[in-house]
Amino acid sequence: MRATLFNLERTIRQRRQADPDQSYVAKLTARGRGKIAQKLGEEAVEMVIAAMAADREGAIGESADLLFHLLVLLADLDIALDEVLDELDRREGVSGIAEKASRKGD
Repeated sequence: MRATLFNLERTIRQRRQADPDQSYVAKLTARGRGKIAQKLGEEAVEMVIAAMAADREGAIGESADLLFHLLVLLADLDIALDEVLDELDRREGVSGIAEKASRKGD
């Protein structure tokens, strides 16, 4: 799975500079971070709807869309997938309740 996500991350980073008429990533990037974030939110909502409808195939497709748009937003923020995975590794084995309590302001 990591190889697929890293390949996708690399492709997204390359296509950010492409012609917006030829690349969805470039077109979305040109529209700005707000639009990228909006698309991520839309995909998250669509995933929730699929989950609530017990639509397994829909949930698979929406999950792929959600991961894709998350990677586009991370690229726009110049955050590497490795950084997110490192954070997940750091949290492994820590109770979700304890981890949340350790964050400031939560």
